[in-house]
Amino acid sequence: MYAKVIGHTRYNFPDLKTLLARASPARSGDRLAGLAAQSEEERVAARMALADVPLSAFLNEALVPYESDEVTRLIVDTHDSGAFAPVKSKTVGEFRDWLLSDEATTEALARVSPAITPEMAAAASKLMRNQDLIAAARKITVVTKFNNTIGLPGRLSVRLQPNHPTDDPKGIAASIVDGLLYGSGDAVIGINPATDNVASVTNLLLMLDAMRRKWKVPTQSCVLSHITTTLRSMEAGAPVDLVFQSIAGSEAANASFGVDLALLRQAREAALGLNRGAIGDNVMYFETGQGSALSANAHHGVDQQTMECRAYAVARVFKPLLVNTVVGFIGPEYLFDGKQIIRAGLEDHFCGKLLGLPMGVDVCYTNHAEADQDDMDTLLTLLGVAGCNYIMGVPGADDVMLSYQSTSFHDALYLRGVLGLKPAPEFEAWLTSMGILDSAGRVRPRLANPAAAALLTFDGLS
Repeated sequence: MYAKVIGHTRYNFPDLKTLLARASPARSGDRLAGLAAQSEEERVAARMALADVPLSAFLNEALVPYESDEVTRLIVDTHDSGAFAPVKSKTVGEFRDWLLSDEATTEALARVSPAITPEMAAAASKLMRNQDLIAAARKITVVTKFNNTIGLPGRLSVRLQPNHPTDDPKGIAASIVDGLLYGSGDAVIGINPATDNVASVTNLLLMLDAMRRKWKVPTQSCVLSHITTTLRSMEAGAPVDLVFQSIAGSEAANASFGVDLALLRQAREAALGLNRGAIGDNVMYFETGQGSALSANAHHGVDQQTMECRAYAVARVFKPLLVNTVVGFIGPEYLFDGKQIIRAGLEDHFCGKLLGLPMGVDVCYTNHAEADQDDMDTLLTLLGVAGCNYIMGVPGADDVMLSYQSTSFHDALYLRGVLGLKPAPEFEAWLTSMGILDSAGRVRPRLANPAAAALLTFDGLS
């Protein structure tokens, strides 16, 4: 039992998962699940009580039963007790203060990261203002490699997302060329396929691989099919760089996606066996999002942000190249408006990086949410300051296949420009050699280099 008295009112919280839920900032998903604080006073009481909880309590009280959930078993069985020593004696409040202190350097945070459980990260974030989430995340560096290097300080990468409602090669090719000429695509050129079958996915992979090889683009490609389709495509000889899969924070939620830890291991081993990375072997790409476990009725009474953090425990054991929280994609039932989306994006980015993940954020919303592009501009800018590894690049910021609003190639240029950020170093060198960037690192207003102009001939068919 956890309790806190405010004035003449005593607030009781029977267990850790109730305490975490009541301490969460207001969001529609927790209210939908009946987990949210009933008043702002109760929320404050929960945060005060949470601040006094020892970090070690999270090692002794499982939010989701160990016996029935493989994600819980993964969290418990892989905990690094040695790395935990520097923070073992701290309460959640003291841990939050340490994260924001000068003692918590980039190196110190990297050392302690393997010992931080998702629940510890979520708890600390619930005691933080937005500026705290930004300040702490900015100190954390997570670098990954495949055909280029992602996550270096002073760099911002972009996933070029050339989706098409019918997987038309010409339409996809037009979006790819558009993105490359705006300096996007260093995180990955990643297509969400309209048709998820081996033949269609293999054709898209062959097209991407041919384009990348012809122009020697130092990036990686991915078709975001279900992991079983990707496995069958690899077996058929398809040129798979990255294996994609959506994941969540409980065994039951992952089962709703048609995956488990064993399948993820199998796919990673298959991708490693292809040995396609020029400079690294981070072969996995995961997407997550607050509310996914709740939408599958697989949240076990745990608040949606803590469940999101548990997905990061799944991700980190597979050493991914990219992890992306698609923060506003699930809809207003889980994040109602711009304020909730902004807060969730900053939470996810901080917690993921604290757990050692190469975090990107799809700064996005659905058309029926109480949000607009001004809200996304705000979140985009805050994430840039916080050191986000990568964002999305969608033509016009409007995904015509998935029917949601994201960020554009122009938005990436804005963020790189105002914060002095550069693409991945290998990709930057390629952009310069192609004459797409000028000597000052700016995208040229018109093409002068014949090599770059030749990109305009790519139609996805040849």
